[in-house]
Amino acid sequence: MWVHLYDPHDPYEPPAPYSLIYKDRPYDGEIAYADSALANFVAYIKKQGWYENSVVIVVGDHGEGLGEHHENTHGIFLYDSTTHVPLIVKLPGRNSSKTVSEQVRTTDILPTVLDILRVPLPARLDGESLKPYFADTKNVERTALGETDYPLRFGWAPLRSVRQEGFKFIEAPRPELYNLKADPGELQNVYQPWDQSVRKYREILTAVRAKSPPAAPSAGTVGKGTLDELKALGYLGPADAGSSTNVPEPSLLPDPKDKIEEQNLLHSAMMASEDNRSDDARRSLEKVLQLDLKSPTALRQLGELELRAGDYSKAAEHLKHAREVSPTDATAAFYEGQALQKVGNLAGARDALEASLKLMPGQFPARLLLGEVYLGLKDTAAAEDQFEAAQLLQPESEEAQLGSAKVKIASGRFKDAVEQLKPLSKSHPNNAETFELLAQAYRGIGKNEDAQNAETRAILLREKRAKP
Repeated sequence: MWVHLYDPHDPYEPPAPYSLIYKDRPYDGEIAYADSALANFVAYIKKQGWYENSVVIVVGDHGEGLGEHHENTHGIFLYDSTTHVPLIVKLPGRNSSKTVSEQVRTTDILPTVLDILRVPLPARLDGESLKPYFADTKNVERTALGETDYPLRFGWAPLRSVRQEGFKFIEAPRPELYNLKADPGELQNVYQPWDQSVRKYREILTAVRAKSPPAAPSAGTVGKGTLDELKALGYLGPADAGSSTNVPEPSLLPDPKDKIEEQNLLHSAMMASEDNRSDDARRSLEKVLQLDLKSPTALRQLGELELRAGDYSKAAEHLKHAREVSPTDATAAFYEGQALQKVGNLAGARDALEASLKLMPGQFPARLLLGEVYLGLKDTAAAEDQFEAAQLLQPESEEAQLGSAKVKIASGRFKDAVEQLKPLSKSHPNNAETFELLAQAYRGIGKNEDAQNAETRAILLREKRAKP
């Protein structure tokens, strides 16, 4: 059984009595509430008689920055405040306890469970069984690797780390090295590129990368030609790439350390938006743009905010700028298409939606909207292509079938429209639009009485829907 206690996450709103006991420390209140839920679970399995012979493992998936290194939550950095987590293992039939001070990894959990249960281990696992640590013997510390690609979401450099023998190395545009024994808060960066330990840590990271599937080149990676120019101009010296060190290929993406204030504001905007506090979200996003006019995330989120608020012109403007900064953002292009369609700029909406679908062809809502846009542009052949593509994605979709019927009516194929809409009116008898279209199709083939009946049905459905 796997149980995920999600409560210790922002916003920190523990229930009573923890909200009162920890009123000045709400995050601690969330932890206390999660502990109480876990205690109830343990009490239940004890009552059922399952506890004694069970393996119970409690682990944190991450910590919380709470302002350390200016990170309010988690996900951006690889400091111990968010990566050093508790791990408790309860073994079957064991009543004694011990504290293991040696460093281990969360990747060791799966091999440990399999080992305890005497299940053969797969040929390739990232971790190792913790069974050697259960005996009263001294064990070596294990090398812990860390990585976060979350910054890439915002256009910033990803981070990689090695934690070994009391040191933490973080590979970043501005690399970091910390002596954790002397500096547990990771405040004094002692990185030197020619340091032998740094070279060793980089070799470890290089070996890990070599085992991973090759990634597509990042748009922020510096090409060889640029590297040569930088060296010739003196910007890459003994401390950098291509020298006697093994510094990896540098990145033009910003270092997340320089962007953490933006990240905190973006997170605040997201939370405010989820709570329907649009004004607070807007203020946070505008502050981000004061720090970075070209923040694609802030521009897109502002566009989404204005789209929901019904200010379609503003939305289109923000989303246009977001796409200029990040041309591969399919979602921004889709939202821009929505905004432009709302203000009647059908040609612009068409172009934005086509761009979005070129990047992500499987977007059902974009196919539907583009079909409607093409209908507005009187291009029935292109509209039909889009509705057919939508039906391939979702064959049972009523919206896609109605779109296809609209194309048939617009192109004068009224009989075909009737044949499509009659079964739909039976399978979806409460959709007024189906009967409105059926009325148009009947009139097109001269069946005025049937058209009148369909129209009456549509009116009744509209009235019924309008009633409170």
